[in-house]
Amino acid sequence: MKTALKVFGWLLAAALITLYTFRTPDTDPREMAAKYGAPPSKFLLVEGDRAVHIRDEGPRDAPAIVLLHGSNADLHTWEPWVQALKGRYRVIRYDQFGHGLTGPHPRGDYTPAAFAETLGQVADKLGLKQFTLAGNSMGGGIALAYALKHPERLSALVLVDAAGAPVTQAAKGNIGFTLARMPGISWVMGQVTPRALVERSLRQSVSNQAIVTEAMIDRYWELLRYPGNRQATMERFATPRVPYTTQQLASLNVPTLVIWGEEDALIPFAAGQLFAQTIPGAKLVAYPGIGHLPHEEAAARSAADLQAFLAAQGIGSKVG
Repeated sequence: MKTALKVFGWLLAAALITLYTFRTPDTDPREMAAKYGAPPSKFLLVEGDRAVHIRDEGPRDAPAIVLLHGSNADLHTWEPWVQALKGRYRVIRYDQFGHGLTGPHPRGDYTPAAFAETLGQVADKLGLKQFTLAGNSMGGGIALAYALKHPERLSALVLVDAAGAPVTQAAKGNIGFTLARMPGISWVMGQVTPRALVERSLRQSVSNQAIVTEAMIDRYWELLRYPGNRQATMERFATPRVPYTTQQLASLNVPTLVIWGEEDALIPFAAGQLFAQTIPGAKLVAYPGIGHLPHEEAAARSAADLQAFLAAQGIGSKVG
């Protein structure tokens, strides 16, 4: 018994020494704000005194488009679309709770309903009576939650490789998300987060490898380590995920564009097809050779497809 306890003690000590040696510390909030929160960034108070990192660009009297990023991403993922759209539209994007410079949710609530509630607060604070809502991956699932509850607020809905479809086809996934779903391993990831792991996860998520630059890897790695974001990631992945039913999707009464990369390794193309087949009147635009981030991997084409869709819905644009 004593021998076993000694062995356990040595193993525990070795594990703690290893953890201490390879531990990746949080980033400094002030440094991150200086690097990723320069103008046109602002901080909008929601949830009482919690500040959401937001960028609101384009003519204020133009039709508004709100963009929701995906899991472990941030508002910068939409930069190519913003550059294409902001001359004619009011384009709004923000770091959702547990991401970017916004940091963790004050109540630790990472359900789609809580994310949708924050979206409503942001829209109200900005005075948006009606707007187009676009979301990628997790952001697409949140966009669906909001659209089902508040269809009257939306001019159009855009699902970009969105989460939430009731499909059974397994996806390949990436190593980061796979580890984050493993309780014991996810705790270690909250302490040890190698840059190489972030790079590998990004490269496994996209087909157009040219978009995975050193700056992109640094941004994902540094903002994941923004204080509270790694813990938020663990809590978010531990939150049960319930897909939307076909009945819910069939009840949706919002003009919907479905944009999908056919080589998406995280959410299979079959999910995009199901959305398009089930949501009344939805239009599917598929991109061969593109993965999980069409708004970055095929930025010009996807932005043009969005604008064509909005024009077809009679959603005007103002030349800025």
